[in-house]
Amino acid sequence: MEKAAFSISKYQFDKVSIDLSNYRSKDIKLDFQTSGMYFDENKEFELQFTVNAFNENENPFVQVNCVGTFSFENVSSFEEIPDFFYRNSIAILFPYLRAYVSIVTTQANGPGIILPTLNLSSLENTLRKNTSKK
Repeated sequence: MEKAAFSISKYQFDKVSIDLSNYRSKDIKLDFQTSGMYFDENKEFELQFTVNAFNENENPFVQVNCVGTFSFENVSSFEEIPDFFYRNSIAILFPYLRAYVSIVTTQANGPGIILPTLNLSSLENTLRKNTSKK
């Protein structure tokens, strides 16, 4: 069997909320949600990736949802999606989300919010559980 290959074909920030009045300190807590949908018809995977940034015991000051669409080569069914895809798709999309938050908050002439560089491999199982096919 040939090795599966995939690439990101597009991404979009479809839900964005930034409320700098809730930003209290540089001690940022992060919460992530991931889910996916595999489209059998066109062999694409849509990753929903949401990050919430907040200070302890506060409402989130950043809520951003990014939708990334990935195209596969050599994958003809949902069951053939390789294990490494789940981990790597998040790793590919997170820098776009991180840069977006940084640019928007800096351009707003407020305190620039720079999300830390993170290893998000722990989200792999959550994404796998929250993935379905259509």
